[in-house]
Amino acid sequence: MGEEKAERSGAGGGGPKLRLDQPHSSRMYDYFLGGKTNYAVDRVAAEEVIRHFPRVETLARANRAFMHRSVRFLAGACGIRQFIDVGTGIPTAPNLYDVARQVAPDSHVVYVDNDPLVLIYADELLSGAPRGATDYVDGDVTDPDALLAAVERSGCVDLTRPVGLSMHGLMHFVPDDRDPYGVVRALLDRLVPGSCLSLSHCTPDFGAAEWERISKVYARAGTELRVRGRAEVLRFFDGLELADPGLVVAHRWRPEPASGPSLATDFQVSVYAGVARKS
Repeated sequence: MGEEKAERSGAGGGGPKLRLDQPHSSRMYDYFLGGKTNYAVDRVAAEEVIRHFPRVETLARANRAFMHRSVRFLAGACGIRQFIDVGTGIPTAPNLYDVARQVAPDSHVVYVDNDPLVLIYADELLSGAPRGATDYVDGDVTDPDALLAAVERSGCVDLTRPVGLSMHGLMHFVPDDRDPYGVVRALLDRLVPGSCLSLSHCTPDFGAAEWERISKVYARAGTELRVRGRAEVLRFFDGLELADPGLVVAHRWRPEPASGPSLATDFQVSVYAGVARKS
């Protein structure tokens, strides 16, 4: 069980400081995906979200499927061989590197997160990859300079070459007072032309009242949730060239057979997604 591994890894006072008494968004997402790396407190909060928003599990699966398709597109059509995955979350197979190397075996990935539980499971993210092809760094998206400095120190990604910046299901946890658009812009400013941004973001466009109730659940767990409308999400791509079909609900972005929930509706998914290139 995830709880057993977390407790063993944190024993002795030298490990990461886990909050076993407070739900965490990444562990709740793991629960929505059917994972086991979550605690009772996460499951209680997640079940409350499900009561208010029964389609959240469809949303989570559609978001995950978009990540898989966008990585295949970046590694294939766009020729990207380096990825920075910000807000990695709990390892779920296949992870980003698994997907990228199916297209390009020489891909390199740096995973970035600041959840202590993700650090504990970092070995699962890095397993099965050649030495130097993957790495994990502890970083906070709201401090982009420190984040990129940690990425550079890893030596896994060369910022003088194009990079695929993956920010899936992340920015709705960055409130307006933390300058979410400035954060994304600061990261992109450091990347060379030819780099790409892949981003997904929850939206209230198909049910605002439900999201108000869900936001209160996350607030009680200590996490601010700021879902945004399409125009607001589109701002994250300012100055970039969006790939077809543009910014759309996640299951409509280059759908593939057996990729994500079948027969899903925009209402059920409620996540905007897009991929764009820096000129």
